[in-house]
Amino acid sequence: MLLHGKNAVIYGGGGAVGGAVARAFARDGARVFLAGRTLGRLNAVVEDIVASGSAAEAAIVDALDKQSIEAHLDEVVRRAGSIDISFNAIDLGDAHGAPLVDMTQEHFMLPIGNAMKTQFLTATAAARHMSQKRSGVILAITAQAGRKPYPNSGGFGVACAAIEGLCRQFAAELGPHGIRVICLRSSGSPDAPGVRAAMQLHAQAEGISVEEMEQRIAENTLLKRMPRLADVANAAVLMASNHANAITGAVANVTCGEIVD
Repeated sequence: MLLHGKNAVIYGGGGAVGGAVARAFARDGARVFLAGRTLGRLNAVVEDIVASGSAAEAAIVDALDKQSIEAHLDEVVRRAGSIDISFNAIDLGDAHGAPLVDMTQEHFMLPIGNAMKTQFLTATAAARHMSQKRSGVILAITAQAGRKPYPNSGGFGVACAAIEGLCRQFAAELGPHGIRVICLRSSGSPDAPGVRAAMQLHAQAEGISVEEMEQRIAENTLLKRMPRLADVANAAVLMASNHANAITGAVANVTCGEIVD
């Protein structure tokens, strides 16, 4: 078990990516604390994890609110003793399907503002706890749009690029305190409902089926497929584990080779 004895907080733990990562963390020995705004979705993941024999808890947390984040982390530390892993995978509220010239400034800025606010608040709150033990891992997730621009993706790609830049800055400042910061970059998992919906919008704009859109994206990868949620979750486990102790300030490429670094 790569994460045996670790305590992991997952923001957006009821979502497709957050839930997949939570299950993978638990499978590899971590005690997981799921944080989000919809208790029913969080509890569904908790039930899966507990049924498999692992430990998981859920709490209502607004990952865009400093007080909510810090109160939750204080409680986790009080009960579990430490925070070893923080992973933020909340929905940024981005809008796809329209060119920038047809978008309002508010729609364009929404995912960018949400990304910077939530990543800053959750990372700094976790880092203050982690620095006391001089160890910890802070993870974020972006998409290939942060590196490779796509038409009609609104502010999403810009938000992803901003998250990656923020992670590099955090890594530079937190490294001396024993804290690693890594960003996972996926090319979107077609088994995630949100990705499927975004692909549907782009497919409609181009007059093709969503299956044809998936195949078009897959053909642009070196592996000729898109990463599944399990692929992303397994990469998160590896990056959070001691096997990746020399890795920080990096973007882990989980795009199946759509992006080549």
